[in-house]
Amino acid sequence: MIFDSHCHPQFPQYEKDLEEVLGRAREAGIRLICVGTDYETSKQGIELAQAQDNIWATVGLHPNDIPDEFEVMIYHNLLRNSKVVAIGEVGLDYYRTPEPEKQKKQKDVFEQFIDLAIKYNKPLVLHFRDSPKGSSGHVHKDALDILDSRFKILNSVPGVSHSFTGNLDEAREYLNRGMCLGFNGIITFARQYDEVVRYIPLENIILETDAPYLTPEPHRGKRNEPVYVIEVAKKISELKSISLEKVIEQTTDNCKKLFGLL
Repeated sequence: MIFDSHCHPQFPQYEKDLEEVLGRAREAGIRLICVGTDYETSKQGIELAQAQDNIWATVGLHPNDIPDEFEVMIYHNLLRNSKVVAIGEVGLDYYRTPEPEKQKKQKDVFEQFIDLAIKYNKPLVLHFRDSPKGSSGHVHKDALDILDSRFKILNSVPGVSHSFTGNLDEAREYLNRGMCLGFNGIITFARQYDEVVRYIPLENIILETDAPYLTPEPHRGKRNEPVYVIEVAKKISELKSISLEKVIEQTTDNCKKLFGLL
């Protein structure tokens, strides 16, 4: 058994062969967290989770998809579903949103989803992407300030920084708050994250694909899918010089613990 903690099988890239994609995942013993990026994809993810015993869902709103008129209350009815295990993906994205006024709106919406996570006692699946060099804003500092202000009475922040591409100092900040870091196909073809992967305790790592995006080596150029999560596990095994079995066992336990699937 192995977990793909972050994928989007409800996306249109799978319209023609979704049953085959999910069948390959099931045959490989892969369990999926189907992550929502707005109300509709969150609802679609729940529908997939209800139909498959190896799939669970999250509900959220990608920071680049915030509508002009936003009301967090519409998510309440989705959160009552038993297959919903987290809120996300939510967060801040300054890479594609350099305008300060739009960044402020992202922060406001992010805070509302954090309050929702606290209300429903759900972990957070977090999307943080920093500004290009020379642009305004520092996403990790702003994110941590918001998380600290909302979780000030707790010693930890229940959640994962998905598709982590920060540096070692930023990784330490998330670890200090008891968070997990999610790694995907990026680490199979981008060498600048090797040191971070080696440093992070295996107990704080969860595997993901972000399918249909970020296809790992040796499948680059193809559409990504959950069955390719094994390539991420293999790379972590190589970088940490530990067995593949140990990586799979520990990261699966980490997912079960984070998402309350024990």
